[in-house]
Amino acid sequence: MTDTKPIRRIAIIGTGVIGASWSSLFLAKGLQVVATDIAPNAEAALRKFVETAWPALKRLGLSPGASQSNLTFTPDIAQALARADLVQENGPERIDFKQKLYGQLDELLPPDVIIASSSSGLTMSEIQKGAASHPERCVIAHPFNPPHLIPLTEIVGGAKTSEATIRRAEEFYTSIGQRTVRVNKEMPGHVANRLQAALSREVYYLVAEGVVSAADVDTALSWGPGLRWGVMGSMMLNHLGGGPGGIEHFFQQFTGPMTAWWKTLGSPVLTPEVQKILIDSVHAEAGSRTIEELEAERDEVLLGLIELRNKVAKSSQTKSTKSVA
Repeated sequence: MTDTKPIRRIAIIGTGVIGASWSSLFLAKGLQVVATDIAPNAEAALRKFVETAWPALKRLGLSPGASQSNLTFTPDIAQALARADLVQENGPERIDFKQKLYGQLDELLPPDVIIASSSSGLTMSEIQKGAASHPERCVIAHPFNPPHLIPLTEIVGGAKTSEATIRRAEEFYTSIGQRTVRVNKEMPGHVANRLQAALSREVYYLVAEGVVSAADVDTALSWGPGLRWGVMGSMMLNHLGGGPGGIEHFFQQFTGPMTAWWKTLGSPVLTPEVQKILIDSVHAEAGSRTIEELEAERDEVLLGLIELRNKVAKSSQTKSTKSVA
């Protein structure tokens, strides 16, 4: 596989929520997008999604050449793949479906075209078994929803994925403003979803046990550690939590209490009865606010945080450049 071919034309396989969001991001970065999906009204739904997302993308900054007119749609997968430089696959999370699809993609695409899966949990080692000829060009590129706003992409290779493919994938997603995480070992759910699942387990336990309501646990998270997590990750926050002594002092101080808390963490069973407790508490928190209203609130705060983080990152980069000069 040559790693010098520029990636300018993206084929989107599957235009549901993730595929549509990827399409919006790629278009905002000045790329050509050809999307395909056999679902009824898929094209209309995709174009509506892109149009709705465009003001937020414009606010974050469009790249030269960015235009909604760079989007084309076809229900014919072979036409969608013609002249593609990279394929972003967003099909159903079923291993039989994916393996069959990857066999088809493998036959239709030149060997130097990366096939990137948005799969949130399936491993590439299993998926790429369907690509008998060139499994080395298959890689997981898992976004965090919605990818046109949240700039995280997890890169995970399978047993037969080449290092050149992983390097090209990292370079490409980084070039369009994504923060890439290289996952060195395949794990169900990769990394971000596993972290989310670990937290959700304790959240569900606390609400189901009547320790706290959904509204209060969400307040505790979003106005407590969540604010810090929007700035730095857990490990760096631990380093700061140790004061002048850093991470070393943090472990000296908190290893005992923290490991004691671990022993009391819950393992809830999501029975219908437990689910009803959680559902009722969430609806009490949401009140009369619709899903659309809650999404708009989420996205507005996300945009503000992303803009601030980008501003700080640029300032830090400028200072670093000046100090080197």
